Amino acid sequence: MTSPRLIPHFIGGAPRSIAQGRLAPVYDPATGGVSAQVDLATTALVDEAVAAATAAFPAWAATPPHLRARVMFRLRELIVREEDRLAALITSEHGKIVTDAKGELLRGLEVVEFACGIPQLLKGEFNESVGRSIDAVSIRQPLGVVAGITPFNFPAMVPMWMFPVALACGNSFILKPSERDPSLAVELALLLKEAGLPDGVFNVVHGDKEAVDALLDHPGVDAISFVGSTPIAEYIHQRGTANGKRVQALGGAKNHMVILPDADMEQAVDALMGAGYGSAGERCMAISVAVPVGQATADRLVEMLAPRVRALKVGPGSDASNDMGPLVTGVHRDKVRSYVDLGIEEGAELVVDGRDLRLQGYEEGFFLGGCLFDHVTPDMRIYKEEIFGPVLSVVRAGSFEEAIGLVDAHEYGNGTAIFTRDGRTAQDYLARVKVGMVGINVPIPVPMAFHSFGGWKRSLFGEHHMHGPEGVRFYTRLKTATMRWPTGPSTGADFLMPTQK
Repeated sequence: MTSPRLIPHFIGGAPRSIAQGRLAPVYDPATGGVSAQVDLATTALVDEAVAAATAAFPAWAATPPHLRARVMFRLRELIVREEDRLAALITSEHGKIVTDAKGELLRGLEVVEFACGIPQLLKGEFNESVGRSIDAVSIRQPLGVVAGITPFNFPAMVPMWMFPVALACGNSFILKPSERDPSLAVELALLLKEAGLPDGVFNVVHGDKEAVDALLDHPGVDAISFVGSTPIAEYIHQRGTANGKRVQALGGAKNHMVILPDADMEQAVDALMGAGYGSAGERCMAISVAVPVGQATADRLVEMLAPRVRALKVGPGSDASNDMGPLVTGVHRDKVRSYVDLGIEEGAELVVDGRDLRLQGYEEGFFLGGCLFDHVTPDMRIYKEEIFGPVLSVVRAGSFEEAIGLVDAHEYGNGTAIFTRDGRTAQDYLARVKVGMVGINVPIPVPMAFHSFGGWKRSLFGEHHMHGPEGVRFYTRLKTATMRWPTGPSTGADFLMPTQK
């Protein structure tokens, strides 16, 4: 029997492995078999990556922005060229349907395309004659070495939320991807090298908590970007900022969709199916709570949803005709299944039970069918906690005010949606709801790359949202210069503020 392939790190422009290092299994979620092993970084290897990034930074920062943009242009073309291969790789390690994997790549490419405009985005400000013969200019300069710690659910898109903007701004970058689906990160490193990025500007270190802590503690790392669960986001923000780093840490979510009585119910049900069960619910912007307003609205919603959930076509992600693939690991599948058990214990009504799904030929795969709960209440853990699986909870509200109060009271404030034909009510919801991203008749309101992504409350730690204008601000620091060029002899000491003259 041949050994599983080894997924290496990527440091200084080349693959790098540790002799006799720690290894972790990487699974094919459809079969449950081990498809690869990933090398887990030591603190010493993280030091090596930081050293490579530090050495490469000065020359890259001095590279004119339009030349840095050309690397992003070439990267875009290479990802388009390799789309089928990259999507298949994502599916083989994450499990999502291959068409969904291609969609992930496309959303990541939108950030690459945004980064191609970096010469315009880095334009500073200039004021002539702020005082007599004195001009002022402000410029934005790169931070130095920055790192990204990314989750398993989007092995392409979330890293591409980070590194294209960071690199275009002139920083060097270290990516620590999830060890559950790590291969895509190395492929991106190889494509960046082919696109002309100098060695050492982009590095990949795989690992667990040891690698994360090494990045958080290293004095040579200037900033950390993170996407993951709220407990880890809070930990990363606290430890990173305690070490003097700039940190943006995006945490968990419990995204609500409010359905008003006047909503197009067929449209709302279609939206809930895709937003609740797409990618097996393993999305930070998945809708996991439906909030129908009024008993008649709720009864109709559940009546229309239940047969659709039962009819979900579940199978391996390599088959594009499937609606939903497996979960990423057996451990995660069992965790999601335990939440379904918990919901029953808490008194919720399990309308559709997907726990016993078995697929012929894929009996060892990490599959779970779609689950639908009704009569969920805010005191239940299945409502309070992020399940991150194909489980949708219906929480009935008696009025619009009760619905908005429900959303606002939750500790997470990542995304929300409202379905209604009433523009005035939709505007009221948008103005009042305490959530960072809002959809109006749009179920998953992920902003386009030229806007910024981020939640409120315990869904975001730090002051900056991700990509878009906020991304440029996060990966640069502001410098302001006040300039005078003397043309004659000194007139002596001046003790007044310049603007008093």
